[in-house]
Amino acid sequence: MVTEAPLSTGAASCTQALDLPLSDPPSVPESVIPSREEIDWDAFLPERANTLRWKFGSAVKRTIDIVGAGIGLILLLPVFAVIAPFIKLTSRGSILYRSRYLGKRSQPFVGYKFRSMVENADDLKSGMAHLNHMHGPAFKIRNDPRITPLGRFLRKYSLDELPQLWSVLKGDMSLVGPRPPLPEEFEEFEAWHRGKLVVTPGITCYWQINGRSDIHDFNEWIRLDLKYIEEWNLWTDVKILARTVPVVLRGHGAY
Repeated sequence: MVTEAPLSTGAASCTQALDLPLSDPPSVPESVIPSREEIDWDAFLPERANTLRWKFGSAVKRTIDIVGAGIGLILLLPVFAVIAPFIKLTSRGSILYRSRYLGKRSQPFVGYKFRSMVENADDLKSGMAHLNHMHGPAFKIRNDPRITPLGRFLRKYSLDELPQLWSVLKGDMSLVGPRPPLPEEFEEFEAWHRGKLVVTPGITCYWQINGRSDIHDFNEWIRLDLKYIEEWNLWTDVKILARTVPVVLRGHGAY
């Protein structure tokens, strides 16, 4: 079995400062995590990825991620301090939920969210496959009974995803980019689906601003991700971030 990734010093100090207990990420068989060497990732890159403009833009994008995530974490500490005790008081279990995801070129990393489901949600998942309304590897249930009342509110306004800013600060994620898949989802990917992982995954992207969970066709998710990669430039990121704000405030398509 895969051993649990240790928390970095910064992550540990951050969670200790807020006294945020963490859930253990679900165990994933080693066979599920793909070998990065087995995939020709460069074949998925647009031709302009070798240009100086693309490389310069990527460096600027990373700088924006560091500054944006750092400022966001500082400014949102009061919000974290309000959400954390409510999670602890309203349902049994940890405050932060950890899960293993696959990042750029299928590099595994541990991501963080505020826990929005019951404590044994991962154990219950296997028995609920018949309720999945997604067409493809992803797992989505519109009225998922595992979600707590508070968790439903957090998900509606994407507040459960705020801890992902730590993953952005570390470099595992970006503010804008395709959503990171779970290892078991990646195992079911068709070859062309893998192209979404040729860049660093992000918190928001075209999927977030074009229906979110109301998009039931997994292939459409992937097409939106590949469209982002093909069209990417810094201005694209700015427009996506700007459009994400009203989408999140309306809470449409999130569950």
